[in-house]
Amino acid sequence: MSSIFSKIASNQIPSYKIAENKNYLAFLDVFPLKKGHVLVIPKKEVDYIFDLESEEYLGLMKFSREVALAIKKTVTCKRISMHVIGLEVPHAHVHLIPINTTSDADFSKEKLKLTHQEFEQIASAIRLNIPSNSN
Repeated sequence: MSSIFSKIASNQIPSYKIAENKNYLAFLDVFPLKKGHVLVIPKKEVDYIFDLESEEYLGLMKFSREVALAIKKTVTCKRISMHVIGLEVPHAHVHLIPINTTSDADFSKEKLKLTHQEFEQIASAIRLNIPSNSN
């Protein structure tokens, strides 16, 4: 059975896309810890990030870096944190979260509730800062 992220990558489920190329996809987390919280996935469905082939893993990290730099240009924050937890969805993914303190990346905290318009505004703003060769 396809993961929810595979369904997002194949456009079966809508998402707030940030950047995409033939191998990777970045989109807003719909249960964000902070505004600008992005998920980055390989389009190839692999459950555990360290089961990716070396080239795929390095490609995911490079793509994640480009997205993180765009988030940093868009969202006021001290850093973009990167987290790989991977228990909630059986599809390798990276969380990119704008933070000012370590507690901003506490996954046990209540998630933000944003409107469709707020998600669209954030996604559009970040997309403007994505290098053109990432898409």
